[in-house]
Amino acid sequence: MPITTEDTVRWLHQLAQVLHENRDYLTQLDSAIGDADHGINMDRGFKAVMEKLPAVEQMDIGSILKTVGTTLVSTVGGASGPLYGTAFLRAGIATAGKHELYESDVVTMLEAALEGIKARGKARPGEKTMVDALTPALAAAKDAEAQHLGLAELLHRATGAAENGMRATIPMLATKGRASYLGERSIGHQDPGATSSWLILKTLFQSFNP
Repeated sequence: MPITTEDTVRWLHQLAQVLHENRDYLTQLDSAIGDADHGINMDRGFKAVMEKLPAVEQMDIGSILKTVGTTLVSTVGGASGPLYGTAFLRAGIATAGKHELYESDVVTMLEAALEGIKARGKARPGEKTMVDALTPALAAAKDAEAQHLGLAELLHRATGAAENGMRATIPMLATKGRASYLGERSIGHQDPGATSSWLILKTLFQSFNP
């Protein structure tokens, strides 16, 4: 059973709610190693996405995701706007014209999103960023596809891998972004970008597999 346009719209609605509910939590994480605005910025960005969604929700999945990307770039401050904006734009390009996404499509979409983030942020795994959640998530998705597992299991495994990657940022020394200015003091804190990346994937899984 594929991810449909309707599933995509439902995911984005649920994601806006999840990010609103986790606004203070994400901001609290960011206050330890960043500008204390990650939750505020993500909440604002997806509120703007909700305003744009009715105009595009009957279109193909790629057009919907590209609209999310352009909205985030134009409304979200800090690093997360350009990074997530680029991720959704690249995901939209990868799914252009599609009204249904199958396992290979989701892998392609995740890979495009991750490559967009890496290109925009010049980040690699191990630097205490959202890349540390998304890299293992993509690897788990590729592995699930290679095993011919269904889409629900693929998303479940990708979400679990993202959660493990998120938790693995806690002992890391930040060497990228604002957190890198703290040096050794960045150790012991969970990366807020990795956390929001996990929430995005977790919500996709839950909206597809309620």
